[in-house]
Amino acid sequence: GYWIVVNYREAYGIHASNGILFNHESPLRGETFVTRKITRAVGRIKLGLQSELYLGTLDARRDWGYAGDYVDAMWRMLQQPEPRDYVIATGESHSVKEFVIEAFACVGLEWEKYIRLDPRYLRPTEVNHLRGDASRAKTELGWTPRTSFRELVRMMVDHDLELARQERTLRDAGHRVAEKADLDG
Repeated sequence: GYWIVVNYREAYGIHASNGILFNHESPLRGETFVTRKITRAVGRIKLGLQSELYLGTLDARRDWGYAGDYVDAMWRMLQQPEPRDYVIATGESHSVKEFVIEAFACVGLEWEKYIRLDPRYLRPTEVNHLRGDASRAKTELGWTPRTSFRELVRMMVDHDLELARQERTLRDAGHRVAEKADLDG
């Protein structure tokens, strides 16, 4: 996504840097995004609340970084004397399949037993490979991502495993746990 980072200390002579932030993920990512869809399913599958995960493609490659690292980059942009455009990315590209393998490995499950491909989830205009070049951010801002791909996946799985534990506790106690579809009406 694109973010405009504004330094209001320069009010009306606005200091605005354009941050081109590649996929920035965290446990707070919406559950409709593939990374979070995967990590939610992993937690639920591990605890017996779900039996399979449907995905469109395993081949798409993305430059996934940790949102907290990207916030640091945005702060650094605002400390510059002159506004500039910056690409914020890890410079690494991982496939959906790599994300799936890593996520299932976090809980000791063999991913092949649970993944189902469903053409309904294919995007007709899918960009197959995205990877950013944050060399200007490194050079001018002194910024590099601190969180590795593996650490990011682990962080997200751990969070969603805890959510699944809470869900299972409620179900085991006889409570009905509302699904998103129930809440949407």
